[in-house]
Amino acid sequence: MTALTVETLLTNGLMAVSYGPGGKCFPALVALRLARSATRRLPLPTAGVLRYDHFMKVTVLGAGLVGSPMALDLAKDPAFDVIVADLREEPLERLAQRARVTPRRADLAKADELQALTRDADIVLSAVPGFMGYRTLETLLEMGKTVVDIAFFSENPLDLDALAKKNGATAIVDMGVGPGMSSVLAAHAHSQLDQTTTILTYVGGLPRIRRWPYEYKAVFSPIDVIEEYTRPARYIENRHLVVRPALSDAEYLEFPEVGTLEAFNTDGLRTMAVTMNVPNMKEKTLRYPGHIEKMAVLRETGFFSAEPVEIDGAKVRPIDLTAKLLFPMWKMEPGEADVTVMKVIIEGTKAGKKTRVTYDLFDTYDAATGIHSMARTTGYTATAAVRMLARGLFAEKGVFAPELVGRNRSCVEFLLAELRARGVVYKETIEFP
Repeated sequence: MTALTVETLLTNGLMAVSYGPGGKCFPALVALRLARSATRRLPLPTAGVLRYDHFMKVTVLGAGLVGSPMALDLAKDPAFDVIVADLREEPLERLAQRARVTPRRADLAKADELQALTRDADIVLSAVPGFMGYRTLETLLEMGKTVVDIAFFSENPLDLDALAKKNGATAIVDMGVGPGMSSVLAAHAHSQLDQTTTILTYVGGLPRIRRWPYEYKAVFSPIDVIEEYTRPARYIENRHLVVRPALSDAEYLEFPEVGTLEAFNTDGLRTMAVTMNVPNMKEKTLRYPGHIEKMAVLRETGFFSAEPVEIDGAKVRPIDLTAKLLFPMWKMEPGEADVTVMKVIIEGTKAGKKTRVTYDLFDTYDAATGIHSMARTTGYTATAAVRMLARGLFAEKGVFAPELVGRNRSCVEFLLAELRARGVVYKETIEFP
């Protein structure tokens, strides 16, 4: 295998490994060096037929635009008995017509209903809205459950680590695309460098067609999107924690597939701020140009405030009015195409040489299945994590952020292979600037 062959494989998003003499597997960071001495082309690892020790019950909490595709994906696995729960009957009925799932109508905000629903579950996949995510996870850990969580709640999930260990439970949290795979890949590259100096993440989900006035559509709960614009953004600069307003520090990046996008601070660094010892780390959200100004005007005028104001004797929360007006305009309609764009840059040194590892993702709406890109890239990461747990590839007890999973090369390779099998392909580029 030549150095050019390895570069081509990496550029085309294939597994980030190389095989040396004797079939030994090496991380991609040393692949180019090994390629110079290798003499034959060997196959890269792929997703194989999954085998489990026993039939497993998987309960999916939430049947929304992300929860439903996750349930559909898991239902394809004959080893899983999939239950899907939601308060709304309509999405549950649609799912039951499309796949081998058991629908359950339940108020997931009520602990007793949640406990009754998940009592027999082997694995729980939580896709509840962020405002109820922490309490939902806490209840599940009190029950000793194994959980994959994509609620992206504002509280620190690692605060529940002691509870999980006490009850012999395992939870992998924030297991979406970004946070999620962005953190997994950042930690994976970090573990292969001798020293890491910088981790930068840019990620965004966008409608394929820009429509005035907002040029944006939400696949996630729109109230969680608004929180991105109000929650202070944390990042690490020169080993110091910096807190800046959301929507701040705009910069513009070019992406071949969509053109110019604007990037701004959001609180997407999440647990990496405390779990990774890297002097510079930052996450920014991507939108079409002009979005920052529109959201900043709404925020500064008070439209995102939860404090009631009095109008003609009636108390009204501005955020409730804003949600009522905005959400219909942000609704992602069936068949409406969207894209997901992500770039993760990890810089440092390897063997005394400056090294930059970049992961790029560009994913689009799947017209054949009717599944939106943000649901694919987020949901399939979470279902891959479910299968990873079911196979016993990750069996530690406690609460784990994605970057902690990213330290395990076998888990990273498994996740990438599962995603690639579903058409979600990450391209890895290694440079020596």
